[in-house]
Amino acid sequence: MLSLRKTCSVLFSILFLCTACTPSLPTDSGTRTPPPGATENTSETNTPVPAASSLQVEKEALRGVQVRVWHPWFGAEASLFMSQVSKFNTENEWGIVVSAEGKGNYSELFLQTQAALEESADAQIVIAFPEHALAWGEHVVDLKPYVNDQLYGWTPFEVSDFPTVIWNQDEVDGKRFGVPAQRTARFLLYNRSWARELGFDSPPASSSDFEQQVCAAHTALAADEDPNNDALGGWLVDTHAMTPLSWMLAFGGGVQEEAGYRFLTPGNIAAFRFVKLLQQKSCAWVASSDLTVAERFAARQALFVTASLEDLPDQSRAFSAANNPDEWTVLKFPGAEREALIVYGSSFIMFESDDATQLAAWLFMRWMLSPENQARWVQSTGLFPLRDSTMQQLADYSGSHPQWAEAVRLLPQGETTPQLASWRLVRVMLEDGFRDLFDTIRHPDLTEGHVPLLLRQMEATAEDLNQ
Repeated sequence: MLSLRKTCSVLFSILFLCTACTPSLPTDSGTRTPPPGATENTSETNTPVPAASSLQVEKEALRGVQVRVWHPWFGAEASLFMSQVSKFNTENEWGIVVSAEGKGNYSELFLQTQAALEESADAQIVIAFPEHALAWGEHVVDLKPYVNDQLYGWTPFEVSDFPTVIWNQDEVDGKRFGVPAQRTARFLLYNRSWARELGFDSPPASSSDFEQQVCAAHTALAADEDPNNDALGGWLVDTHAMTPLSWMLAFGGGVQEEAGYRFLTPGNIAAFRFVKLLQQKSCAWVASSDLTVAERFAARQALFVTASLEDLPDQSRAFSAANNPDEWTVLKFPGAEREALIVYGSSFIMFESDDATQLAAWLFMRWMLSPENQARWVQSTGLFPLRDSTMQQLADYSGSHPQWAEAVRLLPQGETTPQLASWRLVRVMLEDGFRDLFDTIRHPDLTEGHVPLLLRQMEATAEDLNQ
């Protein structure tokens, strides 16, 4: 049936072109009367022929199709998602019905999905990390045919609307395991006002600049009249997995090597030595949990802290609560010769079912990623817009959230996390190893072989987790 329709469409196009290219001939309007139904209709002859889908699903087959979605969110994110699901169910032209169920967090979502896959009773869509999709590989639908479909997919121009660092994260070895659902990044937050008072007119462009500024901040607090802040002032150490990974990349290192891991590299050694030496000089410090990072940054206890994009609203509120008018911004992680910014987040992942259900699931994903829906998502979550065109609807938001706007400006320079299924486990180990580096009881001083030994242990553990 579809091949016949394609043939008819091609013949119609050829006949149309031939007719358009034939010179008009004079006619005797007085002696020739057009037959009934032959009256010229310009609007009909100029109407383009609809593109044909290659997905082998008739539109009528979509009516009433049920799509189950599992998501990790709670609170405001979950409420917004449920409202968007309701809107889709009300407005979509195919009569598709989507139901959504929250699992509370990514860990619980992964475990429940893993169990459901073993019982063949899973949801059609799961919103999870790309590395989760890699772990579920054989059950995950390759979305390339849907993305490229002439009727239901996106044009190359529409695909180019997604920033490269966001779009490429879900494609491994030629298979598209998902499409982006959320993206964030890990940044250094920098107090510009305090830095100017310390004599610095611009943010650090290198690791040596960074060291100079954090040590100047520590020296300033050590010299003031408050003895309680003598150990503060520089960089407030953070062990979120994206923080050590950012430092490693900034120094020319990293953790992935082909289909495995390599931690023991000159760049990684230099990165770990750099931050540990900052701690030994009291230019970097580990905080207790009695105050939040946002509160400490707003109180000028640190010139630099580390935060993710979704933390920026809390940071703004902390400055307001402290009645602190300081100007602050977001930065990439500076290394000796380059800077690094890690972009990461969740994706829409589709599991195998029947053709109609898979197409229905794709149409919901596509709808969720429209610029209009993305604008609502950004305004509620403060995360990255997943499409460049969404920025046209976010002019007011951008103007009232300058740190977010600066983060978006840095997005094209971002890098992705390792594209390995084991990354979900290795990143936890990376956090633990980086935290151990700053344990002043276990490691009070940095010896020559300390960092290589730690990285060698981390590499061995990563390889075990990658089996």
